[in-house]
Amino acid sequence: MIYDAAIIGGGPGGYLAAERLSHEKKKVLLIEERHLGGTCLNVGCIPTKTLLNSAKQYVHAKEAGKYGIKVQDVTFDWAVMQNWKNEVVEKLCAGIGAMMKQYGVDAASGRGEILSAPKGGMPGKVLVKKADGGTEEHEYKNLLVSTGSAPAMPPIPGTKENPLVVDSTGLLSAKTIPARLCVIGGGVIGVEFAGLFSSLGSQVTVIEMMDEIVPFMDKEQASLLRRAMKAVDFKLGCKVEKIDGASVYYTTKDGKNENVQSDLVLMAVGRRPVLDTWGAEAAGIDTNGKGVNVDDRMRTNIPFIWAAGDVTGKSLLAHSAYRMAEVAVADILSTTDGTYNSNRMRYNAVPWAVYGITEAAGVGMTEQEAAAKGIAVVKASLPMRRSGRFAAENTFAGQGAVKVIAGAESRVILGIHAVGAYASEFIWGGAALIEQELRIEDVKQLIFPHPTVCELIRDAVWEL
Repeated sequence: MIYDAAIIGGGPGGYLAAERLSHEKKKVLLIEERHLGGTCLNVGCIPTKTLLNSAKQYVHAKEAGKYGIKVQDVTFDWAVMQNWKNEVVEKLCAGIGAMMKQYGVDAASGRGEILSAPKGGMPGKVLVKKADGGTEEHEYKNLLVSTGSAPAMPPIPGTKENPLVVDSTGLLSAKTIPARLCVIGGGVIGVEFAGLFSSLGSQVTVIEMMDEIVPFMDKEQASLLRRAMKAVDFKLGCKVEKIDGASVYYTTKDGKNENVQSDLVLMAVGRRPVLDTWGAEAAGIDTNGKGVNVDDRMRTNIPFIWAAGDVTGKSLLAHSAYRMAEVAVADILSTTDGTYNSNRMRYNAVPWAVYGITEAAGVGMTEQEAAAKGIAVVKASLPMRRSGRFAAENTFAGQGAVKVIAGAESRVILGIHAVGAYASEFIWGGAALIEQELRIEDVKQLIFPHPTVCELIRDAVWEL
């Protein structure tokens, strides 16, 4: 059989592409080495959010007295939390498998590797290396690479083969809560785990090289988020020099040598695209140090081969992978069927979110990015406590804010950023405003529901 499309990688980009192509009556082969759902579902987005939800329930129960609800002797059971996490992941993985079967997608378990690309009217070939050592070859007309990313592990002395140094996958499967946790890296992954374990009683220290956590955040917003995490000790502008067991030695921005004594170390310095397992070099696919080179249609330099998701290194987010896959599918269909394709991948309005006891989210430019590009802006920031719903439902009513940035001359909305409860749920609205290039005057005419937290966006626009 010659497949209309073969897909290497069963994560968000891969399985969504398989679904979309099957809707168009294409015969699809989906190759996944481990589990359908990829990193996000199995050892990333979903398991962390499941544990964070349990932690939030615990924190809310402890604070229930402020709402007039009497709860005594509140405790948590880490083993039960882990079981619930595993149950959620297993159900969702099974759901993806059932969906692939329903749509007639052939799923192959093993590591996919490109043997050849389509050429001269002849199909390309892909190899599937199975866990038991067996192999099988398949022919395809089009190929999508969506192999994702893996945790980065820098060459810090004392890191290699140290059982007390774990990545995010290792920490997710921890049998017990560490009394003291040192997190190296104050990005999204580090901050989320810091919030999770500090809320469950761990003494958490975060060491970050930059002068502020979550470096891509608006600086004012990042500071708000950090101050909201009162139980976490942040060491900013510090460079880790070595690790001895679970003791982390670092240099401060002033050049002082200090150390943190902990029971477990989380290495959370980011992720790297998986480029070395699927035959990129042999196939002649152009890559750079950050990922596969693709154009705005997700095309690689080799005809009939596309790439989507973390492997491109362009936006390492599951929802970015979804959209990249949709763009790639649209281009595959236009190439094979001659259909009109207006889809292009754009990155100016990709929302992001940090999930924790205190959430943060944003989309578009930060004030610092606008300044770096020489764009004059007007801005407004309103505290979350201005929202009646936020004040009614959150005990820490003073924490958080919504910030809106617009072009001083164009009046176009350039960025929307939020720290506080529900931020991840309403930031899509900010993405829509930016994607549609709405001006201040346009947004002022929109009606937001009341009482909601998201109406702070409208209020901030009026402040402009």
